[in-house]
Amino acid sequence: MDLNIKKNKLPKHVAIIMDGNGRWAQKKGYTRIYGHNKGVKSVQKIVEEALSLDIPYLTLYAFSIDNWNRPKKEIETLMNLLINSLKREFEKLIKNNIRLNTIGNIKTLPKKVQDEIMRVSKKTKKNTKMVLTIALSYGAREEIENVIKNIAMEVKNNTISIENVDHSIINKHLYTQNLPDVDLLIRTSGEQRISNFLLWQIAYAELYFTDVYWPDFGKKDFYKALFNYQKRERRFGKTSGQINF
Repeated sequence: MDLNIKKNKLPKHVAIIMDGNGRWAQKKGYTRIYGHNKGVKSVQKIVEEALSLDIPYLTLYAFSIDNWNRPKKEIETLMNLLINSLKREFEKLIKNNIRLNTIGNIKTLPKKVQDEIMRVSKKTKKNTKMVLTIALSYGAREEIENVIKNIAMEVKNNTISIENVDHSIINKHLYTQNLPDVDLLIRTSGEQRISNFLLWQIAYAELYFTDVYWPDFGKKDFYKALFNYQKRERRFGKTSGQINF
């Protein structure tokens, strides 16, 4: 499907709230676990599409800090899916020059998950075509709380003066310190909320919501989101006249 995507107007950083695996499965009479398995296939497809379009930063919300409240069996399945996916996709990451990055409170994950993340991250750290960031045990409010505490401690220890605390200093203390701000945030499944995801980093992001559940989200849906993004005027507080001058 040709939606006239303009390569020179693509977002640099796309973030996705991959929502709807469980509901997709239940509507079809399957278990939620089956839905999560199908969701992995969509991850593979969208990573490939983003790579083919030379989008350098892709961030996926895989497991929120609130997801720890889900049934134990589902959490165990998600952790095993993550490990298996990292092992299965490792060679593709190397071949396609993709660097794996993770954000969130990684220390709360099972040790076997931490070990696999560390292994793949270390092996891919010199890759340069795309940074694929997976948000795990992540919560934006918790991230910002930690930033405040760390900066306060540095001010207390006279490492930094309070007068010098600005956007740049805050950015350096975020999980995403090496990533640019998000240009386009996509959420699937029909829900229209942010769900504690990258609250600081999406300050000027374009938001795109679709009714498509994540397991059904494919190339056509991704292109629709990108096409919608390209039709928007990003003013960053300026007027249209200033932007088009």
